[in-house]
Amino acid sequence: MIRTRSRAFRMVFTGLCLAFSVVSAAQSADKSALQIFFVDVEGGQATLFVTPEKQSLLIDTGWTGNNGRDADRIVAAAKKAGIGKIDYVLITHFHEDHVGGAPQLAARIPIGTFVDHGELRETTDKPTMQVWQAYQHLLSTGKSKHRVVKPGDTLPVRGMKATVVSSDGAVIDGPLAGAGEENSVCRTAEQVPADQTENQRSLGTFIEFGKLRILDLGDLTKDKEMQLMCPKNKLGKIDIYIVSHHGWSQSSSPALVYGIAPRVAVMDNGAKKGGTPSVWDIIEKSPGLEDLWQLHHSEEGGTGHNVAAEFIANPDGPDAGNYLELTAHADGSFEVFNSRTQKTKHYPVK
Repeated sequence: MIRTRSRAFRMVFTGLCLAFSVVSAAQSADKSALQIFFVDVEGGQATLFVTPEKQSLLIDTGWTGNNGRDADRIVAAAKKAGIGKIDYVLITHFHEDHVGGAPQLAARIPIGTFVDHGELRETTDKPTMQVWQAYQHLLSTGKSKHRVVKPGDTLPVRGMKATVVSSDGAVIDGPLAGAGEENSVCRTAEQVPADQTENQRSLGTFIEFGKLRILDLGDLTKDKEMQLMCPKNKLGKIDIYIVSHHGWSQSSSPALVYGIAPRVAVMDNGAKKGGTPSVWDIIEKSPGLEDLWQLHHSEEGGTGHNVAAEFIANPDGPDAGNYLELTAHADGSFEVFNSRTQKTKHYPVK
């Protein structure tokens, strides 16, 4: 069975009711909307936010190498959004699938400011050290500004509010506005040892656009999720969850996922990276979840732990680089456009 609960039935029903529109998000662009591009960087991350004011925030830059593949795909997304510069590039942490593409990207498009959590703490891993050194060299050129942020800081992106909720191993001290309720899932939550890698230092952001609430925690691990969610939920409910760590099992605990209870989740997995069945199950069983979208069909997920084809940008087969685009409106409604199918699904105001 491809979808859990009654979702297989709902897919048929909504298909009959034409829930998917053939009009692309780009063609029906609302100038007052927030555009979010989930760029396919083959199991890394590169998520581009473009506000109605044409201010932009890119979260992570994908991999290095591959003849600049990831940088080219990010620039293509920027062009689709009508921008010729990226105002802020936020590096969640210093692993090669998140910061590796920064030098190649900076060679292709102007970047205003790089934002990160500060110093590298994982100094014994050679690939991590190599991309860190390349990133430090890029910063040393002075072509872009550089800002280190801590939990509670906000990014000055005009047209949306982006609050830092985790950085360099620390999380916000108290709940965000409207949050702070006891999280009942904590009573039975698994206790995990502290992660020793860059992942647990991920720079996580809580983004608000009108009534819409979006969460991106990079690769933040379960031990840090517990500090955000237990005993009280410091984040509250979320509309859109950018699935942590590509859907791998080190992240996306029930305490987090059930606590934030997203309407929609977007997983930036690769074909051979991410989409762990246990995480897929947690997300699919989340209360109030309407849909999970995937950038790739997950080989690890197999036939039982992948969503229906309409919700996958890149199914089995050669690398096509298809992306997902989410168009968000201040009233809380939004649409998700699949560049492969050229169809859009609308999520009305709740």
